[in-house]
Amino acid sequence: MPQTEWLQIQCQSPGGAHRMAVRSWGSPTAPQTVVCVHGLTRVSQDFEPLANRLSSRYWVLAPDVVGRGQSDQLTDPSHYHVGQYAMDMQAMAQQLGLAAVHWVGTSMGGLIAMVMAGQAAMGPGLRFRSLVLNDVGAVVSGPALDRIGAYLGSNPAFSSFEQARGLVEKIFAGFGPHTPEQWDFLAQSVLRTDASGQWRFHYDPRIAEPFRVAIAANGGRATDLNLWTLYDQIQAPTLLIRGEQSDLLTEAVAHEMTIRGPKAQLATIAGVGHAPSLLQTDQIDLVEAFISNQS
Repeated sequence: MPQTEWLQIQCQSPGGAHRMAVRSWGSPTAPQTVVCVHGLTRVSQDFEPLANRLSSRYWVLAPDVVGRGQSDQLTDPSHYHVGQYAMDMQAMAQQLGLAAVHWVGTSMGGLIAMVMAGQAAMGPGLRFRSLVLNDVGAVVSGPALDRIGAYLGSNPAFSSFEQARGLVEKIFAGFGPHTPEQWDFLAQSVLRTDASGQWRFHYDPRIAEPFRVAIAANGGRATDLNLWTLYDQIQAPTLLIRGEQSDLLTEAVAHEMTIRGPKAQLATIAGVGHAPSLLQTDQIDLVEAFISNQS
């Protein structure tokens, strides 16, 4: 199994400096690089099976977005937003000498890519050789945002891993059927023990604050988030992966994404909601083949 290393990226927000931890698989001398960015409350470890497959050909990088996993927490939670995350990714690109990468973004990781595509349209920045958007698109469903907001930032504590794992399996039921071993992996990725030995989610619960402020300003309900302006600026070959039962990316929006902007290639994963975990062999095969065809 390929060795994993941690890299430390120095980033800035309006509140000061912070550190973003990035997992690295494979060799920095590989001819091309793949960057994998996780969903809202997930971490870089989610991409380990995919990275193990890709790292014989590519340098694979997967950051823990600030406020998650091994990265720092921000002093001011109002800066937990996609614009800041995109700035951190540009800092990573600059510090590691990355000019062009293949990008795999699950949910929030795809939103970050769309923001960066908009930035690239305005001037120099990281360029995408190819883009995989995993169950996220040009319109993010308001009801799905309400569902996410219902658990985000609740910061529960559990006396055992088994109890915590049960909640992980409930929250991420949209990932679809997985083996008990895969659920263990998915839980271990996002859980940690605190100083008292209690099991908690491995993210800053304050990442929920900007989310809650936005919903409160809208009368307590989330509305659809329209990102067509950003999506239409994407220049890279794009693969759109959609969970057949996804509540975040509707079938209609996914279809429109195949005829607008980069005219994404659409792959629908049966029996899955939000979002395909990219742990299953067929999903890894799909991503590997797409990236290989653009290399």
